[in-house]
Amino acid sequence: MPVLLAQPRGFCAGVTRAIEIVERVLEQHGAPVYVFHEIVHNQWVVNDLRARGVVFVDALDEVPEGAQLVFSAHGVATRVVDQARRLGLHAVDATCPLVSKVHQQAQRFVRQGHTLLMIGHAGHEEVVGTMGQVDAPVHLVSRVEDVQALRLPADTPLAYVTQTTLSLDDTRDIIAALHARYPRIVGPEVDGICYATQNRQVAVRALAAQVDVVLVVGARNSSNSNRLREVAEHAGVPAHLVQDASDIASEWLDSPAPQPLRVGITSGASTPELLVQQVVSALRQRYAGPVVQLPGVQERAHFRLPAELVAPAG
Repeated sequence: MPVLLAQPRGFCAGVTRAIEIVERVLEQHGAPVYVFHEIVHNQWVVNDLRARGVVFVDALDEVPEGAQLVFSAHGVATRVVDQARRLGLHAVDATCPLVSKVHQQAQRFVRQGHTLLMIGHAGHEEVVGTMGQVDAPVHLVSRVEDVQALRLPADTPLAYVTQTTLSLDDTRDIIAALHARYPRIVGPEVDGICYATQNRQVAVRALAAQVDVVLVVGARNSSNSNRLREVAEHAGVPAHLVQDASDIASEWLDSPAPQPLRVGITSGASTPELLVQQVVSALRQRYAGPVVQLPGVQERAHFRLPAELVAPAG
């Protein structure tokens, strides 16, 4: 059974930075370190950090006064930052810089007098955080049907921002519907999208054209991992989300044809490469066959750590 690996896959620069921030705080201050929500959406990462003394919380009243606190890569509302300050917590912000850029776009649009729309998934932590960055009502749009349901006058000055784990393909129809109904609406520049989301979706589409089934290694609550599975399915091949090798079902890989299935593997932006290699090993032990790394974009993005975590030169 040949196994093809998508390129790029796995950790993006924002995830790498967020995990390193937590590790630096642990090194400098010792356990426990508190993290508001999961630092990234991957249970293996969360469990590994928890074993090293990280405590994940969903409410700041669970954090002792004076404790070390890290905000997750998804970002938080300004009220959470203010509450942490009032509680006397030592907070470090691990928000992905690309998410922070969306926050700044949203704030700028509101300052300019626009009514703000947010394209994203209800309840996702990034969406909650972004909508909580402005002191004004924000209208959430998740589907084209939501555009038609808006009750805003045609002459309302509108602007939109998007969840970073959505690609151009994810948002194209919604943005087209917004422009059709509100021709004067404004939005961010195209180069403001998350490079990692777009690159991984392009890569999985290329992968799907060469295989019979796709396995996406990622957490069930990972938005970008779920989008990768959907992109592969839309390309016409069966696709399954697996958290690790134990999730693989043999019936997915049974081929009635004389030749074995070609299996493609990719992973979400918050998935460690270790989990991908465990899936590859499980497949090789069971079915044998070559493993081929496909060509693709070589990502070299790197985001700086917060200044307070960087040791002085010398």
